[in-house]
Amino acid sequence: MAAQRHSQISAPRIKDLHLRNLDDADPQNIEAHEHYESQRYSDADLSERDLSGTGFSDCEFLGLEAHDTELRNTQFVDTRIERANAPTLKAARSTWRNVEITSSRFGALEMYEASIQSLKITDSKLAFINLRSAHLRDVLFDQCVIEELDLSQARAERIAFKDCRVNTLILDHAVLSNVDLRGIDIASISGVDSIAGTIISTTQAVDLSSAFAKHLGINVVD
Repeated sequence: MAAQRHSQISAPRIKDLHLRNLDDADPQNIEAHEHYESQRYSDADLSERDLSGTGFSDCEFLGLEAHDTELRNTQFVDTRIERANAPTLKAARSTWRNVEITSSRFGALEMYEASIQSLKITDSKLAFINLRSAHLRDVLFDQCVIEELDLSQARAERIAFKDCRVNTLILDHAVLSNVDLRGIDIASISGVDSIAGTIISTTQAVDLSSAFAKHLGINVVD
């Protein structure tokens, strides 16, 4: 039975990203509500700029400062972001499709009600990710440290973690399918009533037993 359950968990389907014939561009020319294609931006500083509704496709950011950048309704498609730094990044209702983020540092990352498909985040540190009411499909976190991951009311399918630590995982009223939590060292979890649709390891089940008991109204006394 255990082998059968394991086979039913589908891994994220992450598309390979191939960026060719990119033109070096000046990030200062980026404007809100405009669309940019096949551009490479090096050491871009977009801090405190309002870039709402901007679209990027087949683009690459090599070094990005984005503190307090407003990216509401912005679209990132077939785009790579390396070495991003953003103590606060506002990306509510944004779209991320076939995107790679590597070696980056984020403080408060506001991505509530975002639409996310085929996203890979590697070797990054994130203090707080707000994904409330977001729709996520095919997402992989690889070697990431996350202080707080909020998936409240989110719909998430084929999500996985590899060699990650999450201090606080919030799942309140989330709808989950094929979410593999085995690659996370989880310190605490909220919303265990929404944990259906996930897979956890035996060790995690033991570590989270007190949270499960509390949810079920069980007093555990030696």
